Amino acid sequence: MSGDCRDNSYSQKLRLLEELEDTWLPYLTPKDDEFYQQWQLKYPKLVFREADSVPEELHKEVQEAFLTLHKHGCLFRDLVRIQGKDLLTPVSRILIGNPGCTYKYLNTRLFTIPWPVNGSVANYTKDEIGAACQTFLKLNDYLQLETIQALEELTSKEKAGVDDALPVYIAPDYPRLGLGLSSDRQEEVDYKSRAAYNVTLLNFMDPQKMSYLKEEPYFGMGNMAVSWHHDENLVEKSAVAVYNYTCEGPGEESENDSQLEGRDPDTWHVGFKISWDIETPGLAIPLHQGDCYFMLDELNATHQHCVLAGSQPRFSSTHRVAECSTGTLDYILQRCQLALQNLHGEVGDGDISLKSLDPAILKQGEEIHNEVEFEWLRQFWFQNNRYKQCTDWWYQPMTELEGHWKKMEEVTNAVLREVRREGLPVEQRRGILTAILASLTTRQNLRREWHARCQSRIARTLPVDQKPECRPYWEKDDPAMRLPFDLADIIADLRAQLLQAKP
Repeated sequence: MSGDCRDNSYSQKLRLLEELEDTWLPYLTPKDDEFYQQWQLKYPKLVFREADSVPEELHKEVQEAFLTLHKHGCLFRDLVRIQGKDLLTPVSRILIGNPGCTYKYLNTRLFTIPWPVNGSVANYTKDEIGAACQTFLKLNDYLQLETIQALEELTSKEKAGVDDALPVYIAPDYPRLGLGLSSDRQEEVDYKSRAAYNVTLLNFMDPQKMSYLKEEPYFGMGNMAVSWHHDENLVEKSAVAVYNYTCEGPGEESENDSQLEGRDPDTWHVGFKISWDIETPGLAIPLHQGDCYFMLDELNATHQHCVLAGSQPRFSSTHRVAECSTGTLDYILQRCQLALQNLHGEVGDGDISLKSLDPAILKQGEEIHNEVEFEWLRQFWFQNNRYKQCTDWWYQPMTELEGHWKKMEEVTNAVLREVRREGLPVEQRRGILTAILASLTTRQNLRREWHARCQSRIARTLPVDQKPECRPYWEKDDPAMRLPFDLADIIADLRAQLLQAKP
C-alpha cells in the first residue's frame, strides 16, 4: 500500500468515526441466526476450513515448528512507520519463504529466512530451525492445494449461479463442489498463479504480556492484536491462506460463552468488514487450534480484516503471493549492474570516469543509488542482527550490495566533478543539474529521516541486539568516502549553479 493510499485510508477512518459518533455498527458471530446467511451473501470469497479437515500429522509438525522458532528467539516485534510515527507492533513476526524474496508492509521490508528449495543452500544456526522452515514449506504446499480447490469451488458456484447452496464455512464432513481440475486449462493456470505462495509471514502474540491493546473502534468487538487493514504488497487478486494455532485445547471455549453477547473475549477471532461500508454487518469468526481460512480473489482489496485478541498466546502462518517484481535479491543486483554500466574505470588519481553524461542515464543511476540505499541497506540494518538468529543467508548479499553502493557514491562524486568542470557548456550543465538534483535532495531527506529513526525514543528502549543500526553511516572526514553523509552544502551549491545556468 503506498503512502497516498494509507493517508486516504486514515482520512476515511476519521470520517467514518465522526459519522458513527458514539454508536456501534452491528456485527455477527456464529451464535447469531443470520450469521451464515450474511457470510454467504456478503463474504462469499472468504472460505474457512475447520481443524478436523487438516491432516493430524501436519498439525503436529506445524505446531512443533511454531514452538521451535519461538524457543530460539526467531520472532521479533517490528518497528514500523505509520503516519510519520515509529510504532512497535504488538505482534512478533518472522518471514519465511523463497530464497532472496522480501515482503514490505508499513514502510518495513522483511527479508525471508529461506525455506529449503532445490538449487538453494541455506545454513541455519540450528538444525531445528532448518527443520521448522522445511515444515512451513510443507504447510505452504498443502495450503496451495487447498486454495486451488477453494477457487475451483468458487468458480463452480458462480458458473452454476448458486448463491446459497453451500456455506463457505466448510466443516470436514461437508460435501464439496468442483473437486476435479477445471476443464479449462487457462482457469487451471490462473488458479495456480493465484495460489503460488512465495512467502509466509509468521505471527505470535501473548496478550497476557501486553499492557495495552487497542479497542476495535467501529463494532465494539473488543481488544485487537492487529488493526483493520488490507494485506499489502500482494499480486493482484491473489489469495491469502492463514493457519491458526491458539495455545489451547481443541475446541476449548469459555464456560459462559453461550451467555455472552457478541464475541467471546477469551477466544481469538478474525474480524471482517466491507471497506468503509456502514450498512453491512461485520463478522467475528472464532479461531481454534488448527483452523484455516482463505481470502480469495479480490476479497483482500474490497474488504478489511483485523485480528481480535483472546486470552491465550497465538501463532499464525499467513501465506501470500508477495508482489516481488522489485523485491528480490536478483532484481536489485540487476539494478546495480544497470547503474554501474556507466563506469568507465579509474583515472590517474584513483577517481573513476564515466562513459556518458547523458542526463537520462545519470538520473537513472542516482535513482538506483537511492533504491539500494533506502529500500535495501537501511531497511536491513535498521532491523539489526535479527536474521543471525536463524541464518547467515543475507549477510554475504548485503556485503555485495554495500560494495555496489560504494561504487555508486564514486559515480555521484564523478558526476559532481563533471558538473563543476570549467568549460562545460551551460546547456549541458543545466541538463545534468536538473537530472540529479531531485535524487540528491531525496537522499539527503531520507538520510536525515533514517538517522532520526535510529535515535528515536522507542528505538532506544529495544534490547541491544535489536536496536536499529544506521548503516551506511560515516563521519565527515572519513578517508574511505569521497562524499559526506550530509549533502546539504552540496545541494545548496548545485541549486545555486542551476540558477546561474538558467537561460
